[in-house]
Amino acid sequence: MTLTFHWFLPTYGDSRDIVGGGHGLPAGAASGARPATLSYLRQIVAAAEQTGFTGALTPTGAWCEDAWLTTAMLAGTTERLKFLVAFRPGLVSPTLAAQMSATFQWQSGGRLLLNVVTGGEAHEQRAYGDFLDKDSRYARTDEFLHIVRALWRGESVTFTGEHLRVEDARLARLPDPVPQVYFGGSSPAAGRVAARHVDAYLTWGEPPDAVAEKIAWINGLAAAEGRTVRHGIRLHVITRDTSEQAWAQARRLLDGIDEATVEKVQAGLHRSESEGQKRMLALHGGKRDRLEIYPNLWAGVGLVRGGAGTALVGSHTEVADRIEEYHRLGLTEFVLSGYPHLEEAYWFGEGVLPILRERGLWRHPAEPGSAEPVSVPFATAGAQ
Repeated sequence: MTLTFHWFLPTYGDSRDIVGGGHGLPAGAASGARPATLSYLRQIVAAAEQTGFTGALTPTGAWCEDAWLTTAMLAGTTERLKFLVAFRPGLVSPTLAAQMSATFQWQSGGRLLLNVVTGGEAHEQRAYGDFLDKDSRYARTDEFLHIVRALWRGESVTFTGEHLRVEDARLARLPDPVPQVYFGGSSPAAGRVAARHVDAYLTWGEPPDAVAEKIAWINGLAAAEGRTVRHGIRLHVITRDTSEQAWAQARRLLDGIDEATVEKVQAGLHRSESEGQKRMLALHGGKRDRLEIYPNLWAGVGLVRGGAGTALVGSHTEVADRIEEYHRLGLTEFVLSGYPHLEEAYWFGEGVLPILRERGLWRHPAEPGSAEPVSVPFATAGAQ
């Protein structure tokens, strides 16, 4: 299967340094030297579309701009790029979410993907008026996706659950195509939701053995539901012409961050209810001396940022090798980012993607057989 790559939209600001972010941060906690203006975000989506990314993940939370509004305003500035919109099912009714999805598909020409974020931080959920505990939030997500899927099928839905209730709900317009649903979570409750409802299960960037265990876990749960699920991974990337250049950039990202800052961030992240966040923290233990946790897999981002905390670091060929290794485990989708997002989109798109193309693992979404022809820059250039 051809690999699919998505980029990331930093709707909290961007920088040449690591920008603090991640679930559970209070409003205003994330910032950067480059504000997340529409003009700057347009540059990022243009770079992603040109270099061959299929979609762009837009985060959700108190620390960033609203994903639905931002992507709706960006859709008209792109032609092919899809938008992987993160949203929290407890903060909007399932009927409204289904309707919003149908409208987005109609107005964008079918370029909506959905990333369902149940929410792993109780204090952040309470700020939005959501006072359910973690397991109850996953139970509500289960009900939510049951209702939304039925509405997308054109059914008239009357449903009474433990958390949600709708009566005679129906869509005037069905989404075309039905949006693919992406979802991540490492707890048993998350696994049950993934098995029943989602199209693509996402994990944060753990070493291959741990990722293989997750894939087997979800595949087993999905098989019991009579379903199959695609698998993807969320990673940062630092890729350069040589390995030395890439690792120099990785070291530079941490050079200006003192130990007091790291300790403060780590203390906050240790209060997280998220199983995925706990797994990220365990990779480095808050120490700078063991950050390469697997060849070319660097946990330095997680010292100063919540959420996805690992990066692929190395030459273009080394990064391509690691991606191919993950693919052999069963991963087909990669959601990537880098600091700053504009320049790193080009480093990866012009450095790594051509190598994967030569190996027969990837092709530009606009190559023959897709909607439009394209000339892929540097497709035959050698890379180290």
